[in-house]
Amino acid sequence: MKTMRFTPPGYGGRRRDPEQVKRDGWREQGILAVSVDDERLTWPERELVRQLGDRLYGPRAADDGGRHG
Repeated sequence: MKTMRFTPPGYGGRRRDPEQVKRDGWREQGILAVSVDDERLTWPERELVRQLGDRLYGPRAADDGGRHG
């Protein structure tokens, strides 16, 4: 039985960490992926991210006035 001597696309190799994916997305395509809870941001920066998300996509389930379920 022969073994494969190459790795088909999408298999093997090293996997990029999520921060690297986000960094590459910003640098290569101008796409920003940031968590509203990212502790590297100040409170006003996190609030801006929340407001942008609400405006573009609507409020998050956790921001719907305290309702659960």
